[in-house]
Amino acid sequence: MKHATGHDDSESSRASAYLPTTPEGVGRLILRGARLIDGTGGEVVLDSEIEVDGARIVYAGPARRRAEPTDGVPDATVVDLTGKTILPGFIDAHVHLGLAVEDQPAEAARFESERVFRMGVRANQTLMAGVTTVRDLGGIDRGVRDAVEADLIRGPRMHIAVVPLSPTGGHTDFTLPNGRPVPMGLPMDPIIDTDDDVKRMVRLLIRGGADVIKVCTTGGVSSPTDTPDDIGVPEEHVRLIVAETAKRSRQPVAAHAQGTEGIKAAVRGGAASVEHGYGIDDEGIDLMLEHGTFLVPTLSSALRVPGPRDVPAYLYEKKVKWSAIARERVAAALDAGVRTALGTDAGVCPHGQNLREPVHAVELGLSPMEAIVAGTRNAAELLRLDADIGTLRSGRLADIIVVDFDPIADITPLADPDNVKAVLQGGALVKDREAWFPDPPARAQISY
Repeated sequence: MKHATGHDDSESSRASAYLPTTPEGVGRLILRGARLIDGTGGEVVLDSEIEVDGARIVYAGPARRRAEPTDGVPDATVVDLTGKTILPGFIDAHVHLGLAVEDQPAEAARFESERVFRMGVRANQTLMAGVTTVRDLGGIDRGVRDAVEADLIRGPRMHIAVVPLSPTGGHTDFTLPNGRPVPMGLPMDPIIDTDDDVKRMVRLLIRGGADVIKVCTTGGVSSPTDTPDDIGVPEEHVRLIVAETAKRSRQPVAAHAQGTEGIKAAVRGGAASVEHGYGIDDEGIDLMLEHGTFLVPTLSSALRVPGPRDVPAYLYEKKVKWSAIARERVAAALDAGVRTALGTDAGVCPHGQNLREPVHAVELGLSPMEAIVAGTRNAAELLRLDADIGTLRSGRLADIIVVDFDPIADITPLADPDNVKAVLQGGALVKDREAWFPDPPARAQISY
């Protein structure tokens, strides 16, 4: 395998993209005795100590020897986690909280108010699975992101794309052959065909709070009127979007790209990430290595093949074909050392099972440590948030999960959200299945 685990800390000096404030932490905490996997890819610390002050970490490393557990921090609460493992909160770099495939077709008939409440449930399920930050690549607007920031609903902090862009007849053109639109509940029309369309949509998205611009440079597996081999948004329009965002906050471009040529168009056009990448060829791998492009392989969706009676015939046929292609070609990209950040495509696959993704990544060739880094540090770099999240270091936000097994020895238990026993998000205790932590101070009242 050719996966570097070293990290140039100068990368953290990049200007962070939008990072919502987090709830105030539970005070000063000292977590002692656990196995520490800090997200950097470095050596596991077998007897660790993490000190948290409010929302941020002030120390993370080997246990410090003291006459008394709270020497130097007399107001701290000490939590003994001997035999447990501490990891950074995971980042799911590709979700759709506004979509739930298991709810179709009923979802299209629901009132918008109910859809919003269901988004809140999905957001909470995601947080309880051990994911403290997500990148939603189409389907929710700034209001959901801001509601989490304001602690009106409980969920992971969010980066949002608002809507995914494609040309007429492309992956996100939800229009029937007879010209009738299919109601998808998107905040705005995602169709771009001309240079002027591109510029206007990018400006509208940024005005609407988009942290990332998502484009579809290919068709897709799930869309009925195109295929992953079809070209969608062309290379020149990807370049135009990159040029337009350079005038603002340099929002990165995430490219839905499944077929071979569309993947290369996305990379050459300057996309920060290739989403899915199922049909990547050797030339595409070389291009991604040359440009430093991230791959977000969405294996939870790619490797999931529904029963032939559960989905339309066209979808079953495409899933069988493209799952096999993805298994081979994504494995080749991982083996070549393409920069990888984990994302599930939750919404196309079930919500709340997000940490199946590192398990699938190991299945396709990553080591458990590499898979953990891909879901923490690497994903934070992709979101331009690595100065604040993704690793457990002094100064970082205290996004922490606790499990009672060793994921380096066997990562498969991560796939079950019940095995994520405790979650801290920005120092706030949001999950504690085993009552390992003392009762925290009352959180702000949740408003509806």
